[in-house]
Amino acid sequence: AEFISIQAFPALLDLPQDLEVSTVSCGSRHTAVITRGGELYTWGWGKYGQLGHGDNASSDRARCVEHLVAKGLRAEEVVCGPWTTYVRVLEQ
Repeated sequence: AEFISIQAFPALLDLPQDLEVSTVSCGSRHTAVITRGGELYTWGWGKYGQLGHGDNASSDRARCVEHLVAKGLRAEEVVCGPWTTYVRVLEQ
């Protein structure tokens, strides 16, 4: 099984240098951010698909939710629950 670091304290995260984060939400074991450009990035425990990458994989690094980009949707608001992620989007 893949090891994912779950930390109960703040930690620095490397995001691509040109991204500016506008919103952050934390679940019990995963995190999501929205950039000023409307992209959604998620990372952490993904057992229930809450990261939005179309699988149940976990990730220690922030990954863009490409499904929203492919559909031309702009993330406006995100709320992480214990095992869920809710995203309000707008069509671009």
